[in-house]
Amino acid sequence: MKKLSEKLIKDISLKKGESKWMLDFRLKSYETFKRLDNPKFGPKLDIDFGSINYYKKVGNNETEWKNVSCDIRNKFKALGVIDAEDKHLSGVTNQYESEVIYHKGKEELEDKGVIFLSSDDAFKKYPDLFKEYFNNLVKYDENKYTALNGALWSGGSFIYIPPHTKLDRPLQSYFRIDSIALGQFERTIIIVDEGAELSYIEGCTAESHSANSLHAGVVEIYVKKHAKCKYSTIQNWSGDVYNLVTKRAVVEESGLMEWVDGNVGSKVTMKYPSCILKGDYAVGNSISIAYAKHSQVLDVGAKMIHIGAHTKSNIVSKSIVSDGGIANYRGTTKICESAKNSEAKIKCDTIMLDDKSLSDTIPNNIVFNDSSILEHEATVSKISEDKLFYLMSKGLDEVHAKELLVMGFIDDFKKELPMEYAVELNRLLKEI
Repeated sequence: MKKLSEKLIKDISLKKGESKWMLDFRLKSYETFKRLDNPKFGPKLDIDFGSINYYKKVGNNETEWKNVSCDIRNKFKALGVIDAEDKHLSGVTNQYESEVIYHKGKEELEDKGVIFLSSDDAFKKYPDLFKEYFNNLVKYDENKYTALNGALWSGGSFIYIPPHTKLDRPLQSYFRIDSIALGQFERTIIIVDEGAELSYIEGCTAESHSANSLHAGVVEIYVKKHAKCKYSTIQNWSGDVYNLVTKRAVVEESGLMEWVDGNVGSKVTMKYPSCILKGDYAVGNSISIAYAKHSQVLDVGAKMIHIGAHTKSNIVSKSIVSDGGIANYRGTTKICESAKNSEAKIKCDTIMLDDKSLSDTIPNNIVFNDSSILEHEATVSKISEDKLFYLMSKGLDEVHAKELLVMGFIDDFKKELPMEYAVELNRLLKEI
């Protein structure tokens, strides 16, 4: 299924057995996609939409790994996904190409009334609940790529945590692209009801190819009163993937939303996890790293919109650039007139490993009342020659000395990651 057309969209909807309102939504999104231009900001997007395979299904959604084809199972085994499921997680969804190929939750989920399904299954099993939250927080017509996701969405996770419910271990989704020039358009919806708590982990990888692939996911998160949600991502897309993702949460009174976002791969990434702090005393935190190497452009950051009074936000952005890579922080913090006595802090730090890499900080900070506080700090520095010399004088060679300094630079970020993802991040960064 290569050619993007109305016929393709109708065929996908028919294969999925969808109701008419979803087909109508897809077609409306497709018309909007054709009309909209690429974003006016950020890196240049040179995507050949005519060469992308927009939908590829490989196998069915299984609940036992033994029923997944050996080839695919071995890929997820090599990625450590299968071992992590048994040791660290309450449930998993694994997507391969355009569809979820494995999904399983532990008995704890059913006992506590948690809904954890692929988004396609949730659409069929809980149609009213799905429709209530779908396309509510991230509208299909926000930009060209939310429209494309609306037209082609497939896979992703749907999670509902009942009031005052806490899980012993995180839930996880893992997204894998192996095909050349594939488009992946998952849709994730998370509802954490009043007083409940959720920790959710997302992993992303892709096989390297000579042709470009496209990942344009959408995430909508609803954090109710006194609820907490932590969303951790380690993205290690291959260097031929355009990663254009829209992630947004709305936080009610005294709720807490935490984004922990690691960007270590892709050709181009544009990603700005957002919090709408709607309720009084709501809190939004974002801590992220971006490591850009040769031919990579990572345009990342966060958005915090303060609406409720006494709201707080904290953005910490760490960037590492080497071998001509480009890593930019781009963010918006807006304190509305209604957000009396609110506080916002932004801290952006970049470490440069050579003279040919680039990094910019592009903030948009707005305060509409005089009872609130907004602080912004940014630094750009090279590896300290003194510290490098000191470590090498203790017997380390230059490569391992640089590695140690970089690990120290991102220590705050690593502390926020689940253990198995912190180990994976260490492995990835050792490639510097």
